[in-house]
Amino acid sequence: MEGRKLGALVLVVLAFGTVVGQSTAASFKDCYVGCFIFCMLNPSNSAFSCATQCLKDCIIPNSPQQIHVDSHHFCNLGCASSLCSNISTKQNPDGERVESCVGSCSDTCAKNYLSP
Repeated sequence: MEGRKLGALVLVVLAFGTVVGQSTAASFKDCYVGCFIFCMLNPSNSAFSCATQCLKDCIIPNSPQQIHVDSHHFCNLGCASSLCSNISTKQNPDGERVESCVGSCSDTCAKNYLSP
């Protein structure tokens, strides 16, 4: 049993290291899944709390090259937090569904900010 936990931990660390090691142009899905898996390593975290934290971290840029954050990012985060944060479970972050949901939010927010 202890060997299984260690093996699973090693796989998670390797997967997260791969995501972190990728360029800053990593996809939303890669960012979200890596963040979610790493967050879930803490047994006191819930799937919902990890989802909302990872949505924030992956939607709103935190790098010096992308310091300009506009209202579209906040619209997207609000929509995604409301509609997409309940998709992931402790066993499955379901990055593809979350990415699709966030994409729908992005489209909605773009319409709101581009319309007169």
